[in-house]
Amino acid sequence: MEILTYVLEGALEHKDSLGNSSVIRPGEVQRMSAGTGIEHNEFNHSKSEPVHFLQIWIKPEAYGIRPGYEQKRFEPSAGSGLTPIASRDGRGGSVTIHQDVALSLGRLRAGGEISHALAAGRCAWLQVMRGSVVLGGEVLNAGDGAGIQDEVPIALQAPEDAEFLLFDMRA
Repeated sequence: MEILTYVLEGALEHKDSLGNSSVIRPGEVQRMSAGTGIEHNEFNHSKSEPVHFLQIWIKPEAYGIRPGYEQKRFEPSAGSGLTPIASRDGRGGSVTIHQDVALSLGRLRAGGEISHALAAGRCAWLQVMRGSVVLGGEVLNAGDGAGIQDEVPIALQAPEDAEFLLFDMRA
């Protein structure tokens, strides 16, 4: 598996059977390629503060990949926009994953709008992490997700500040 971890609040500690250890903090993405097998555990780094994170598991395009890690911090944009955080080719400084998926972190200020064009044969998944967005006239709140296909371009509006993940992948 390609395992992507994105921390919203607090800190998540990670340890594995190869002796690797790290702490993932808000704004950071960690990619772990489980590959040929690795035992790992994750736990709240703090004894008193909660941790809130998303973990995305993506099936790699090939079996037998060597276990590995990559962790990067992505600074919030000053306004609204999409920031690549994971992709097959590491575009825009994103972490590299072994699958034809481009994952972007989206941020919209209240009243902001953003669009994303899908190429032919592609679809998307939108996962709202904070705030709310409007997609095709439907309001999506924190925790909501939506599959998107045949929407050209994907247009999002924000009635309030919002943070979301947008997955662009093969249909």
